[in-house]
Amino acid sequence: MSISCDMLVFGGTGDLALHKLIPALYHLHREERLHQDVRILAIARRQLERSAYLALAERHCRAQVSRDDFTASVWQAFGERLDYFAMDASQRGEFVRLAHHLGQTKGRVRVHYLATAPDLFEPITSNLESAGLAGDNARIVLEKPIGHSLESALSINAAIGQMFPEPRIYRIDHYLGKETVQNLMALRFANALFEPIWRSGHIDSVQITVAETLGVENRGSYYDKAGAMRDMLQNHLLQLLCLVAMEAPVRFNAEAVRNEKVKVLEALKPITGSDVLDKTVRGQYSAGQIGGQDVPAYYFEKNIDNDSDTETFVAVKAEIDNWRWAGVPFFLCTGKRMASKRSEIIITFKPVPHMLFSKGETNRLVIRLQPEEGISLQLMAKAPGKGMQLEPVELDLNLIHAFSSTRRWDAYERLLLDVIEGDSTLFMRRDEVEAAWRWVDPILRGWESHYRKPRPYPAGTDGPEQAQLLVERRSRQRQR
Repeated sequence: MSISCDMLVFGGTGDLALHKLIPALYHLHREERLHQDVRILAIARRQLERSAYLALAERHCRAQVSRDDFTASVWQAFGERLDYFAMDASQRGEFVRLAHHLGQTKGRVRVHYLATAPDLFEPITSNLESAGLAGDNARIVLEKPIGHSLESALSINAAIGQMFPEPRIYRIDHYLGKETVQNLMALRFANALFEPIWRSGHIDSVQITVAETLGVENRGSYYDKAGAMRDMLQNHLLQLLCLVAMEAPVRFNAEAVRNEKVKVLEALKPITGSDVLDKTVRGQYSAGQIGGQDVPAYYFEKNIDNDSDTETFVAVKAEIDNWRWAGVPFFLCTGKRMASKRSEIIITFKPVPHMLFSKGETNRLVIRLQPEEGISLQLMAKAPGKGMQLEPVELDLNLIHAFSSTRRWDAYERLLLDVIEGDSTLFMRRDEVEAAWRWVDPILRGWESHYRKPRPYPAGTDGPEQAQLLVERRSRQRQR
């Protein structure tokens, strides 16, 4: 069972808090993973009575939690933990009121979860310290993105580092809490089958794709300033790349794991200047159809400038300049309003040295993160009948079926519990965030210097044709 603590959620009326954090905390309560003395305080500017907030939270929780898992009695018991505090988090004086509301709890762990816009990270942290709420037992959780550039990330990290030492800062990327992402480490480091071939001598290419069918929803004001590169690739996709490419840590703890991830980011070959024209593709969705429904073009979405050139799709050919991965391209791709929702990693192996049979394909390892979690290995096998006609078949590990008796934890459940228990293994360290920005910033500058309007792609498709050419060029190189 977890330890006693106060969980303070800044931005408590926002989508993240209501759709993810409160349901995750409800599940932890339901499964008795929270100490009986854990208190949850949602904080936001809206003037709400506690009863009104509880009704709001219950409505959203019911929508997110399965019917089998949501019961009135469990919610009533969970609701006794939940409180609401209205305040303007940008005003220093308000934090004195907050400290008085919390009362004196010497030695009690306090988790400050900043589910807010990044521009509030620094003032909230400073105000917490001035009100005596950043003591030795306080921890702070920061949602991505940490800044919008290397310069802003350095500024945020420096400012927060003055109030909180690094071991008490938790930079969250919910992808790292997904079961299949953690299974990626198990696949690599707990199975002797893969380690000898997990290198450039046997692997031809790696594709990491995070595709969404949704548009910007209610995030237009934020997204139009960020784009797909800052919103997804700089954090989610680079984290997945690190887990695929990292060396085995000396032990499975926070510092050892994060040391190896930083090494991968520092080994990424820079993409600078005109290289962005050959190694990256920017796209923006135009009008189309998804699931039989008409979808407007990006620039007609809510809170989007009509002449916006923000990318809703980005593809990058990345390379890691080290012994293990020299010469292996990593194709990173993410986009909104795509043909299907999927997050997957495809490891394509090199063909056999001599093609003995007339038909043969390369072996592939496919790691599916969503919507269905699983791992499949494509092998060549003889089809029934006369002659040696080969067909690809799959060895399929469906993780949902394999562990059908166990409820699948949401990523935020795992990560929230880790914060409460003080385990930072699945969180990003300061130098990790800054190393990612050091690689991304030159690409953003290259786009500015060699401006090219984002390639249009109809909603409901797989993105611009130019993105597929990145992969096809690799196939042609292999056939030479």
